[in-house]
Amino acid sequence: MLILPVILPVLFWAGYHYHKDRHLPEPVGHLILAFLLGAGSYWLGIVMYEALGYLGLRYDAYLLAEDNPPGLLIYALLAIGPIEELAKLIPFVIVVIRFAEFDEPIDGIIYASFIALGFSAVENYFYLGYVSTVEAIARGFAGPIVHMVLASIWGYYIGLAWLKRNHVVRTAVGSLGIAALLHGIYDYLVIAMTAFALPTSAILVLGIWIWRLYLLRALHREARDAA
Repeated sequence: MLILPVILPVLFWAGYHYHKDRHLPEPVGHLILAFLLGAGSYWLGIVMYEALGYLGLRYDAYLLAEDNPPGLLIYALLAIGPIEELAKLIPFVIVVIRFAEFDEPIDGIIYASFIALGFSAVENYFYLGYVSTVEAIARGFAGPIVHMVLASIWGYYIGLAWLKRNHVVRTAVGSLGIAALLHGIYDYLVIAMTAFALPTSAILVLGIWIWRLYLLRALHREARDAA
């Protein structure tokens, strides 16, 4: 019962994305593998954070919010965003895009979302001991949204470049940079907890979600017309 705030959102968002890919669904085994790779990517992110510690560059974001807000912004933009997006991206480019079934642009969004869902599930699990039940439920459903919409940026553009065999590395660097920047801004707004932080961060995520929803619908139309 204690981990329902983690399990139920995973089932909900997994079902949502499987339905979104209904025209040419990916193998369930591959989706599960992407989720597990995402869970593993959380630990890859931890290793990256530990590496910052060895370099003397690891900081407590919440202490920075209290004592050094400009420092928090720099840390969010140059550490939190890049580390967490890169951790999710690595299994995507090493494993996922090499699946034989990875054959249409929407697959990049679907697989990146499952990786992000795995990452977020592990992250939310470790937050259970620090938040109330209501907060755990809210975070359980909201947390994956943030990770999924951000991962969709690089997932779509890298997948598209891979299918077209067109500047994959350049596309990966550029799309990762955009996702990491938006991730850093989001985390700064949430952690800083200023008066306008929560509505501003919500608007940021909503804007990306609308772009993603529009893109999914356009890709569905293309898949339906091609069928």
